[in-house]
Parts: sequence; structure tokens; C-alpha cells
Amino acid sequence: MTRQTFTKAYATETQRVRAQRNHEWLSCHAEPMALPPIIESRPRALTFTRVEGQHPEPHDLERVAQHLGSCHGSAWHGCLHKAQLAKTYVSDGHVLAGFIGPRAAVLRQRFHDGYIASAQALDATFTLLRKTAGRPATFYKDSNPRNILITPAGPLVTIDTDDLTLAPFGYDLAKLVVTLSMTHGPLEDVQVNGALAAYNSAAAAHHPRLGETTLTQLMEYAELHGFLTAPYLGRGDYRWPWTRVRPTPTPRRPTCT
Repeated sequence: MTRQTFTKAYATETQRVRAQRNHEWLSCHAEPMALPPIIESRPRALTFTRVEGQHPEPHDLERVAQHLGSCHGSAWHGCLHKAQLAKTYVSDGHVLAGFIGPRAAVLRQRFHDGYIASAQALDATFTLLRKTAGRPATFYKDSNPRNILITPAGPLVTIDTDDLTLAPFGYDLAKLVVTLSMTHGPLEDVQVNGALAAYNSAAAAHHPRLGETTLTQLMEYAELHGFLTAPYLGRGDYRWPWTRVRPTPTPRRPTCT
């Protein structure tokens, strides 16, 4: 008999509260994002309605990209058009961390841990971050394919709400490109280009300015994700280092180990 629920445990009560509040915010502001309903909340644990489905694979990239663009555009139209990527943003009492500062801190740690080869390469990542400051803000929810399910009926369901911050348009799509590549191997250029076109079209349905993410910007975001994801190689189905599976052509980039 198939279980009708699943329970996720959290190491701390703070993490449980954050995940639940993220779930509530996304349910309100990220339409058409589908989330499994929370049916019980207790200290350090959330119980959800179980959803059956398959995790996306490379051939699903364009479809998931279109879904992300629609969700991101909806959130911008509803409230995030007031947000700035360099600052935290309070929406309905929920605090979304800014984009630039938190990632600069993690990238600095990656440098100290040896995943970024030189101080010059680290400075290059900071330059990429600063370039985003004036771009439209949406949210980042970690579009690892293991956090998404495609159900038998067709809808895409997001099954993880642990992380939620501000991010520029295209950043969450870049995470999907990186994680699919590191899991399954190199993607074809046509897949990446098709995904970006689908993403931009869906985002632009909410405002033309939102459909302006370029391939260069997407790949710059992917380089950031490559550094941020590097410590997980060999775990969680990450089989390939990003340095070996980058789509081509890619923009000039900092060097990593």
C-alpha cells in the first residue's frame, strides 16, 4: 500500500520554521508553482501530502524552464518588482535574503576551501555578482531536479522549500542547467538555447523586461553555481564536475580547480 504522506525532519526548529514560511510565501506569490500541502507541523518536522512522480531529466529541460519563467514572472508582478537584489526584502512579513551579500560570503568560503583557484578568480566572481545589482529581482528556490517532480497527470510539483532568497531572472534556470549537467553529463547547446527561449517567453508574459536574460548572463550565473555546487561532487547524484560539462560556447570565465 502506498503511503499517503511523507515527513521531513529538520536539524533545528529554526530550519523547520523557515521551510514552512517559505512554503506559505511561495503558495501565495509564485503561482503556478504547485507545492505538496503541509498537513501537520510539529517541532523539527513537517508532514506533507505525498506526490508521486518522476524527477526531470535533460529532455525535460525546456518544459521545466518554461514553468520556472512563469513562476518567476508571477512573483515579480505580484510583489518582487519592489525588491532590490543587494538588499533583504520583506514581503507579507516574510524576510527574503538579498542575492549579492550571502553569495559573496559563500564564494569567499569556497576560495578558502580550495574550490576557487586564485584571489583573481574570486574577484571575478564578485564582479559577476555586482553586475546583477540593477536587474529585476525574482526568487531563487534551488531548482535542483531532485527538488521537482513531474506527475503522471503532467503538472510540475516543487517538493523542497528549505531555501528561498532573492535572485536575478535566469539564476534558478542556471542552477537547473548546472545540476542536470553534473548529474547526466553535458547538455547539447540546442537544449540550453531552447530552455532559455522558453524561460524568457514565459517571464515576458508578465512584463516584456522580464524576458531579457541573455545566454551570456545565463552562463555567468552557471559559473557561479559551478563554484557553489563544487563541494557536492560525488554526493547526491552529482557525478560530473562542472568544469567538464559546461555547455559550449561559454563566456570568458574565472578559473576553478
